[in-house]
Amino acid sequence: MIRELGVNMYRFSMAWSRLLPTGISNEINQAGVDYYNKLINELLQYGIEPMVTLYHWDLPQRLQEMGGWTNREIIGHFKEYARTAFELFGDRVKWWTTFNEPLQTCLFSYEYDSMAPGYDFAAIPCYLCSHHLLLSHAEAVHLYRTQFQPSQKGIIGITSDTSWNEPRSDTAEDREAAHRSLQFYLGWFMNPIFSKTGNYPQVMIDRVGNLSLLQGFSSSRMPQFTEDEIEKLKGSSDYFGINTYTTSIVYSNDVENSANYRIPSFDHDRNAVGFQNQEWPGSGSDWLKVYPKGMYSLLGWIRDEYNNPPVYVTENGVSDRGGTKDLARIDYYNQYLNAVLDAMEEGSDVRGYVAWSLMDNFEWRAGLTERFGLYYVDYQDPKRTRYAKSSAKVYANIIKTRMIDPDYLPEPEIFIPDSGSGLTQVTSAPRR
Repeated sequence: MIRELGVNMYRFSMAWSRLLPTGISNEINQAGVDYYNKLINELLQYGIEPMVTLYHWDLPQRLQEMGGWTNREIIGHFKEYARTAFELFGDRVKWWTTFNEPLQTCLFSYEYDSMAPGYDFAAIPCYLCSHHLLLSHAEAVHLYRTQFQPSQKGIIGITSDTSWNEPRSDTAEDREAAHRSLQFYLGWFMNPIFSKTGNYPQVMIDRVGNLSLLQGFSSSRMPQFTEDEIEKLKGSSDYFGINTYTTSIVYSNDVENSANYRIPSFDHDRNAVGFQNQEWPGSGSDWLKVYPKGMYSLLGWIRDEYNNPPVYVTENGVSDRGGTKDLARIDYYNQYLNAVLDAMEEGSDVRGYVAWSLMDNFEWRAGLTERFGLYYVDYQDPKRTRYAKSSAKVYANIIKTRMIDPDYLPEPEIFIPDSGSGLTQVTSAPRR
């Protein structure tokens, strides 16, 4: 499928527990090593560069039982996991990402009960998680740069995620709320790496610190970096990875129709309310509405906020509920890629773009109901047969021609109606 698309990079994640079943580096699973060696070697055989993410939310259970990302001991364990990966695969892997979407790992897992381990514990664990995750990133990058990068000649970075936060109006209050919200979502993880301060956004430090004291805490709920940690964090990424899909309209939580956030909580600290315009086109996911200008605005914000770092859009795409003639996905990619080009024309240093996703996947708590793939997976077939959707052919044409043709609307490899009720027209042999 990757060869058929004609792309020159494939981004995938390694499962920590697949290599180190207990999460500890004294026990290596050779079957896991063999699996990734086969994948990497097959990619390279056809000129496709592997872009490897070390952590995409799957923490070994034994480490979770020790407290997961709230336990500072995890920093050393992640460093040794990273060392294992660099030693085993770094001779061939030249693109490393330490963490995918730390916002999900910390906020949605430790405060919102949306992702594993599914905690519902506001205001404290998410900040412990982010602190230890960032220090784990810094240690892994320092290890790579000092012991592996000189000989292996690769690059290493981190990928964060956010929706674009559009001010509800052009008032100073709404613009401030949108900016503050972006600092809490994106700056939380990227400011310590890409800003001159090497620290959390000042608005976060001030708000969480002041609110903590008002709420009866003896010190801030947000941990502090030491000077040595700040120096190690600053510049600890060779690129700015960003995953983005949609946009929220934002205003201050101090005004009318405000949300009743619990106190204390991350959302109360952030002090902003987000919603989406119901006139924007929808998708197969309740949270994902289509607003291409958000991509353009977000890339511009990153350019202005962080002195125009080299950016890789490491995830972007849209879901539906089935079918292979996916015209809405074609429209999404055409518009969002055009928005990337608009940002580049204004100076944003975008180096690459990765579509999400290659094929339909198990989409977390949505299971198999939401399909993001360029290739359709027949879940009723024990062999999980895959078929090229119309969007796969459009994306391949963009890669081949280096042009976006809004009039190019090819037929899918096999026609499956939007309801996903069955296969009605086979036009070529399936792939497995």
